Amino acid sequence: MIRRNDPDALRPADLRRFKQLLLAKQKEILEVVISMEDGALRQANTDLSNQPFHMADLGSDNFEQDNTLSLTASERRLLTEIEDALLRIEEGAYGICEGGGERIPKARLEAIPWARYCVKCATLIEMGLLGEDDVDDVIDGSDY
Repeated sequence: MIRRNDPDALRPADLRRFKQLLLAKQKEILEVVISMEDGALRQANTDLSNQPFHMADLGSDNFEQDNTLSLTASERRLLTEIEDALLRIEEGAYGICEGGGERIPKARLEAIPWARYCVKCATLIEMGLLGEDDVDDVIDGSDY
């Protein structure tokens, strides 16, 4: 329900600003991911045939490469969240909790512009008390 003086109501200017924040973060992450992946691949393709072989060096290199690839996977998940938030802006669903349908406070969107849940739902999900598919039941009060 939209209240006339709702401080968390998103106006067109707010949506444009959040869209710009999301696009800037998307660009930043893409640059980091590309750089990290290039570095990991470049290191993997390095010719070691003329250098002495040390098992410890190989283990360190493998760990570093696995760590880099894990970080890029995390960043790619964040890119998906950002793309989903941009889609919600286009569809008119941005800033609405996907769990209970209430507004996500602007302060939360300022901190996490790709947020899809209000703090209550996000906290319950992060604590493992419910899965993302169970959020509707908690908000409706049928489970807790």
